[in-house]
Amino acid sequence: MKNYVVIGGSTGIGRALVEQLSTDHQVWATYNQTPIESKDRVTYHQLDVTAENMDLTWLPDQIDGLAYCVGSIALKPFHRIKAEEFMQDYQKQTVAAIQILQQSLSALKASDQASVVLFSTVAVQTGFPFHALVSSSKGAIEGLTKALSAEWAPKIRVNAIAPSITDTPLASNLLSTQEKKDANAQRHPLKAVGEAEDIAKLAAFLLKEDSRWITGQVHHIDGGISSLKV
Repeated sequence: MKNYVVIGGSTGIGRALVEQLSTDHQVWATYNQTPIESKDRVTYHQLDVTAENMDLTWLPDQIDGLAYCVGSIALKPFHRIKAEEFMQDYQKQTVAAIQILQQSLSALKASDQASVVLFSTVAVQTGFPFHALVSSSKGAIEGLTKALSAEWAPKIRVNAIAPSITDTPLASNLLSTQEKKDANAQRHPLKAVGEAEDIAKLAAFLLKEDSRWITGQVHHIDGGISSLKV
C-alpha cells in the first residue's frame, strides 16, 4: 500500500483523485474551510495554503506521490488587474506548491520512486483573452515542472496536467447555466466540457508506478482545444 498526499482534496479534481487513490492506497488530503471527516484510508487535515506558516507536521515520513490540486480562476481584462492580485494568485498557485514540495522532499526521497503531479491550464500554451492572471501563475508551474523533473531525476518524477475548463466548483461561475455549459462545450473539438473524474484518472496514472517512464511532461487533457481546429 502506497502513501499519497493530495493538497486541495476536498472538492473537484482533488476530491475525485482522493476517491480513486483510496480504493487501494493510503491518502492524506487537505481541505481549506469546510471540514471533511476522515474515513478508511483517507485522513483529512485543514490547510490554508495562503497562511504565512503552514503546518505540515502531519505529513507521513514516506510519500510515494503528491498532487497539488489547489487553484483559482479569475478572468479579467489585463488593464484591470492590480499588481497585488498577481502576487496573491502567484502565492496560492505557485509559491505554496513550492513550499509544500520543499517540506515534503525528504519524505518523497524515502520512496523507492516517488511522483509529483502539478496543475497548469490549457491557457498557458494556447492563449485566451482575460487569462493573464491564471496564465502567469500556471506558466510558472510549467517551468517548475521542467526544472524539478530534471533536478530530481531519477528518484522523483514530476509531471503537470493542463486541463481545459472542467465542471467543478472552481469553474462554477463559468458553467452556472446549461446555456453556458453548452457554449463552452461547443468551443472544444469533442463538444464536451471535462469532468473532474476525467482529469483525476490521468493524475492517478501519473502518480502510480504504471507511469514510471514518464517525467517532465505537461499533459494536455482538454477536449482537443489546444491542438485541433475543426
